[in-house]
Amino acid sequence: MSNRVAIITAAGKGMGAACARELSQQGYQVALMSRSESSLELAQELGGLGVQGSVTEKDDLKKLVNATLGKFGRIDAVVNNTGHPAKGKLLELGEEDWHQGLNLVVLNVAKMAQLVTPVMQKQGGGAFVNISTFAAYEPSPSFPISSVLRAALGSYAKLYADQYAKDNIRMNNLLPGFIDSYPDQRRSVIPYP
Repeated sequence: MSNRVAIITAAGKGMGAACARELSQQGYQVALMSRSESSLELAQELGGLGVQGSVTEKDDLKKLVNATLGKFGRIDAVVNNTGHPAKGKLLELGEEDWHQGLNLVVLNVAKMAQLVTPVMQKQGGGAFVNISTFAAYEPSPSFPISSVLRAALGSYAKLYADQYAKDNIRMNNLLPGFIDSYPDQRRSVIPYP
């Protein structure tokens, strides 16, 4: 797998950084992006490519894809990881919160698929993995925007996977629960002992 290349977004810390480290350890060349400089530092550590940008900006995603192709010549895998949309009570969240959440959770995946699918088709296949949440199918009142939009992401992934399976391109969502890096001040919402 030493010639394989993976893009990981929101790769500066947490699950994104863990995915980058694991893929690098598995022999992938990695191209990382995050809003902070932390993905640049991690990319340097892993011998990969780092780009500073936001998953909500198509120009930043284009920059990441073009830089990846320029450096490595291919893209075999994309890990679409993001931060969290706004939290609050269901009816107290504003319209702008919902629009920002849509851009962060669903549209970033659609934009990345538009940019990378033609590359994967020419290469004969590839894989997308979208980091989602358990709340996609078990909605949490603590995370209403995330719950609703990650359910929509499940529909998008199913539609995409059905359409591009013929091209040997997969798309799957991972639905993790709470992880050790979850901030202490928010642990009280975890419904487990």
